[in-house]
Amino acid sequence: MHKHYLADIIEPVVESLDFSCVRILSIGDSNQTLQVMIEHKDYQQEVTVEDCAKVSRAISAVLDEKDPIAERYTLEVSSPGLDRPLTKAEHFKRYVGYVIKLETIETVDKRKRFKGEIMQANDNTVTLKMDNTEYQIAFENVAKAKIVITDELWAEYLKAHKTTQA
Repeated sequence: MHKHYLADIIEPVVESLDFSCVRILSIGDSNQTLQVMIEHKDYQQEVTVEDCAKVSRAISAVLDEKDPIAERYTLEVSSPGLDRPLTKAEHFKRYVGYVIKLETIETVDKRKRFKGEIMQANDNTVTLKMDNTEYQIAFENVAKAKIVITDELWAEYLKAHKTTQA
């Protein structure tokens, strides 16, 4: 099953419910798992279990109707979490200043693995600072990337999600 075809089916459903797709991933050949990672379009609210269930029901209805996957599969809808994957240019732009791990398809300066701070990002490239060296990497060369949970990120998360104790 082609990922782009599934995205063409799934993304409009997700967006109609006021979410955006972070990633659509198909895992395995037999008993395939279709993972759909979502976030609120405004990026401010956390995705709840109820949100995932609502989106899952809507995606299931469309997949049942269009039947794009011949084999048996399990649908999983989830939120990205702190160590979220970065899959689109807008994700890299939003997380300038954050530390990420990134793997490339083709080597850049004789390496394929990077861990550094996003210095800047535009529609075509991301610039990472690693060991006092800046690397400019084209998005088309990014195999995978995700946020690294740092002490600063954890503190930011706790501050944003502080609950009042009775």
